[in-house]
Amino acid sequence: MGAFRFPRAARMLKPGDFARLRQGSRRIGSRYFSAEYRTTADTAARLGLAVSRRVSKLAVQRNRLKRLVRESFRRHRAQFPAVDILVIARSAAVTTSGAELLADLELLWSKLPPPQR
Repeated sequence: MGAFRFPRAARMLKPGDFARLRQGSRRIGSRYFSAEYRTTADTAARLGLAVSRRVSKLAVQRNRLKRLVRESFRRHRAQFPAVDILVIARSAAVTTSGAELLADLELLWSKLPPPQR
């Protein structure tokens, strides 16, 4: 069960982390989310989230999207390469069911490069 936790080390928290990611990142996208990722020298993947007020004025809706992304990331984190990922929500995600959003995130995760062995 410890592999499915979402520890502080798995989160991008500092502005410098986001700035480094934006400099040399690659982009991937799906219907409800887009993402920027960058390979790192760390041992595990880290997640950053961007759900702006442009997506929804209601904090409840923005927080729902963030919870869904964190949960999906937490479940798949062990399969990811050592990357920093910034997930950006699109406006259409607000009115979509949770199951459809999770399926869309599965598609997004599948577009990440495979882990190096």
